[in-house]
Amino acid sequence: MELSPITRALAQEPDAAAQLAALKNFSGKVPHATHYGPLIATVEKGRLVKVEAQATDKMPTAMLTEGVIDRTYDKTRIAGPMVRKHYLEAVQRGDSNTRPDLRGKDEWVQVSWDTALGLTAKAVLDTIEKHGNEGCFSSSYGGWSHAGIFRPNVLQGRFFNLLGGSSMTTGDYSAGAGQIILPMVIGDMEVYSAQSAWETLRDNTELVVFIGCDPDKNNRIEYTVCDHEMYSGWDAIKKAGCKFISINPQVTTTDEKMGSEWVRIIPNTDTALFLAMSYHLISQKKHNQAFIDKYTVGFDKFRAYLEGKDRDGTPPKTPEWAARITGIPAARIRQLAELMQSKRTQLCGSWAIQRAHHGEMPYWAIVNFACILGNIGLPGQGVGFSWHYGGGGMPQSGGTAPTGLSQGRNPVKKICPASRISEMLLNPGKEFTYNGTKYTYPKVKLIYNAGNNAFSHQQDLNELARAIGTVDTIICHEPWWNGSARWADIVLAATTTVERNDISSAGTYSIDKVYAMKQIIAPQHDALDDFEIFRRLAVLCGIEYAFTEGKTQMEYVKAAYEASSAAKDTPFDKFWAAGMAPIAVPPEARKWVRHADFRADPAKNPLHTTSGKIEMYSSTIDKMNIADMPPMPKWLEPGEWLGNARKGQVHVVSPHPYWRLHSQMNNSERLRKRYTVQTREPLVISRQDAEANGIQDGDLVELYNERGAVVVGARVSDKIMPGVVSLQEGAWPQLDSKGRCNNGLINFLTSSRRASALTQATTANTCIASIRKCQDADPGGTKAFDPPKIVKSDIKFDEKFFGADRAAALREKATASLSPAEKIFYQRCTVCHGPRDPAHFTEKQWLGITPSMFQRAGLNDDEQKTVLEFLMKNAKK
Repeated sequence: MELSPITRALAQEPDAAAQLAALKNFSGKVPHATHYGPLIATVEKGRLVKVEAQATDKMPTAMLTEGVIDRTYDKTRIAGPMVRKHYLEAVQRGDSNTRPDLRGKDEWVQVSWDTALGLTAKAVLDTIEKHGNEGCFSSSYGGWSHAGIFRPNVLQGRFFNLLGGSSMTTGDYSAGAGQIILPMVIGDMEVYSAQSAWETLRDNTELVVFIGCDPDKNNRIEYTVCDHEMYSGWDAIKKAGCKFISINPQVTTTDEKMGSEWVRIIPNTDTALFLAMSYHLISQKKHNQAFIDKYTVGFDKFRAYLEGKDRDGTPPKTPEWAARITGIPAARIRQLAELMQSKRTQLCGSWAIQRAHHGEMPYWAIVNFACILGNIGLPGQGVGFSWHYGGGGMPQSGGTAPTGLSQGRNPVKKICPASRISEMLLNPGKEFTYNGTKYTYPKVKLIYNAGNNAFSHQQDLNELARAIGTVDTIICHEPWWNGSARWADIVLAATTTVERNDISSAGTYSIDKVYAMKQIIAPQHDALDDFEIFRRLAVLCGIEYAFTEGKTQMEYVKAAYEASSAAKDTPFDKFWAAGMAPIAVPPEARKWVRHADFRADPAKNPLHTTSGKIEMYSSTIDKMNIADMPPMPKWLEPGEWLGNARKGQVHVVSPHPYWRLHSQMNNSERLRKRYTVQTREPLVISRQDAEANGIQDGDLVELYNERGAVVVGARVSDKIMPGVVSLQEGAWPQLDSKGRCNNGLINFLTSSRRASALTQATTANTCIASIRKCQDADPGGTKAFDPPKIVKSDIKFDEKFFGADRAAALREKATASLSPAEKIFYQRCTVCHGPRDPAHFTEKQWLGITPSMFQRAGLNDDEQKTVLEFLMKNAKK
């Protein structure tokens, strides 16, 4: 007798039961790898009891040794597939009154996997029938849930594309403004590009300037496996006698370790500083005119703006002019400019400074200033925007890392910039521009969220909570009851990284090792890994073979390894047993200098800009005629900053956390004890601001504006400038009796305004708020980690109720066949940051992006040529 779709969906590999039993009884040591580092796990009778770093981890952190265990067994684990109570009742009744207003408050019903997957398939197919594929929206863009190749966002894209596609995000939160503007200015995405080998700084650099840049903190984690190799590089640079300057509203851990000289700057005013330093060097005839003439275009227009001689009628951008904006004395601005001009200087820009209103401008201003210095492409000098990420500065192997499944072609061309989700939901059909092209927002009725915590990174969460009221269904894959799970309708309980087999690499740029991510323990409770969840959904929809291609996960792991450079020297079995295989780094990589080829011969090695040179003024952007995007770097006053704040208000910056990866690890009780204040997130506040508001160290503080309010704990400090407070992003939400977040999630305060109409990027660091001592706090913020009320149910539906057979007709609409070029592009080039459709970028932009993209994807020369031809043929015209 033929098995029903649901019965087949629940059928696993023949030996799965035996494997599960073995895991539950296993004792021993197992190698694995995470965003926090490679590890050796000690297991006793199926329970993870100890995590130690592998020898290759040069600086293991407590996130690895404590946090991984804590969160694996934490009470926030989702015990099995869940459906929101009022959503389930509405489905049973057959009406549409699912009470979306109760998201985040409702009780939950734990159901069987066949019920949960059936309801998921029904919701997806209902949406496609009623609203087309564009009605399904993928909010899963980043893939940060774990370090391996089975990233949920890729698996989700593969599943939906086999059904005809879905609307999707474009760009990202990390560097949404930078990744659009820099290819137009300097011909490369830069923010996701390799930096000069650190040895070139040790041997040549006299001055390193950190502009909001904090490599000590941010290199503690990585998109793949973080083994902290660059820390010894920074130590060597310091020991060589290099001087460090930090331009920042607060002192960072990098500054403390490097002994940086602190230059306090008002947030969101870096553009004014670099314009004034440019003006000063030009006025003193200390600029490098020879470099400008040979390697740039548009200098005359930029100079006219600096000198107040352009049509804008703005004043000259003198140090005195900038002093009133930045808070840095004019004499100090002159001194900084001359110091950077007189020394062999490396400028290190952070991603944080472009997460702001007009965030494109500081990046462009820094590049133009580097042109005025004339040191781009020289050993140990120039400009870089990724020194803080992925081991930036580590020499590159040039090898190929393991890669996973292809997402396939998405026939749906509707997009939403990553930070504009609320605007999209509230304004279906609204026209917007992105990267110079006009689009309209899709009408979204279903959100699918896998491996991504939208309630950690989306701004203005009260606005988002209102916006999702327009959506019929929200489906979420999650191991834990974080914000994204609590505000969903269907939650599919996913395993953590230690409960699945996978494979990854070390070094976003170096790619010098491959790590085995061997399953350590059996899935907890009734969780499934993301591959298995989508496989079962694929069975229900009749696309299992297309989804799996007849391969098991371990077959994909082995194939990924065999395609990597490590396989040339280390057989798979040896690698899988040891947990790591190296990829050799050639000696010449240790002398590599960013932009050196361009400097050596700009005619032979032109940049991928319109002119082939650095564009200090862009005629391309000028022709776009975008009101809030000038064709050269200008000072544009932010929508909210200390320059227009009311008396007593403060500027809130929200750096990445030290003891977490965004929201990951917030449910580790041992880690929270290291940093929380009265169980809440710590707010770093200056001594002057604390005294002015009657606040002492350790007090509870309410931070509030027109968007929302949070309760946090004060950490009074002399390492932050007056008028500025610092609250790390990534806390889990928990609303108190007054609607405030009692755990200090900054996203209740941040604005959803865009950086500009060019990039539509996030402006999280453009945030003004009021502050007061909190006298009426509800009980502690640990309630964020109390699971919601759950009841179990044995409810069953007739399989016909789900209507999974409708998928056959939808599949016919999907164009599942891929050319060789498409297969390489979608499989290996679209798993992380950057565009996921050839038509999103122009030929020139693709030429600027592909060098770093190809390097991260590990494409050989033939593969690069094949993909590049495909991109040029299908690029935005």
